[in-house]
Amino acid sequence: MSAKQSKPGRGSRQISRELVLRALYERLVAHSDLATLLVHMEEEEDDGIRLSAEANMSFFKELLEGVLKEVGALDEALAPHLDRAVAELSPIEHAALLIGAYELSHTLNVPYKVVINEAVNLTKKYGGTDGHKFVNGVLDKLAKVTRQVEVEAAGRG
Repeated sequence: MSAKQSKPGRGSRQISRELVLRALYERLVAHSDLATLLVHMEEEEDDGIRLSAEANMSFFKELLEGVLKEVGALDEALAPHLDRAVAELSPIEHAALLIGAYELSHTLNVPYKVVINEAVNLTKKYGGTDGHKFVNGVLDKLAKVTRQVEVEAAGRG
């Protein structure tokens, strides 16, 4: 294996999140099904580097499948913290918020600040000018609900 490749399940979660964002964008815009999304993301390249070789593909699949299964519940959890209807969100902001909301609820071994930071960075990379500020604010409010104890403990430290 080259230095750029990793064993399945041991790659970068950051790249996995980026692939999930791209897949969710395709889902939100083109309404592609899960099988199509998986094929497209496993073939995804960036600057000649096959992203799936660097991603933690088990985390990618778990995150993508989890978000897709719970998109309705995730949208409901996000809605009270939004300043507009979910349907009015840009696909990038919506995808980043879905990833963040899912991780805040299900990936408890990742600190909430890391979850928010990852979503913000994805939005900075792919979203509009101030989209990252919006995503940060919404996920910060959601974290106070989903990770109340962790947020309160961080506030005391």
